[in-house]
Amino acid sequence: MKKILIAEDEEILRMLIADTLEEGDFEVDEAEDGEEALKLLEKEQYDLVILDYMMPVLTGLDVIRKIRSGSNQNSDVKILMLSAKSQQNEQEEVLKAGADYFMVKPFSPLHLFEKVGEIVDEA
Repeated sequence: MKKILIAEDEEILRMLIADTLEEGDFEVDEAEDGEEALKLLEKEQYDLVILDYMMPVLTGLDVIRKIRSGSNQNSDVKILMLSAKSQQNEQEEVLKAGADYFMVKPFSPLHLFEKVGEIVDEA
């Protein structure tokens, strides 16, 4: 079973994503901010991390940079960034920082489920 970490500060959206992925037989852990996500990344190995761009404490961009710094077991984990920021330069910044994929909010849960399936099949 593939293991996914969702870091999203909006509880309803985080629950929707988790419920959608759990129906697809993924094991899901949840974090409500970037700091909590990094703590989980120190303890567990993940196949995919789904990050919200705008979170309290540490943004998704901050989390990506810390993951990619190589200081934990998940330094090469696949990362999908979710963001309402749809400007090209913001997407480029996220990808340059080390995200593998970028998805603009709002999105269809089915589309997210399909994208996650593609990502973990590649891993």
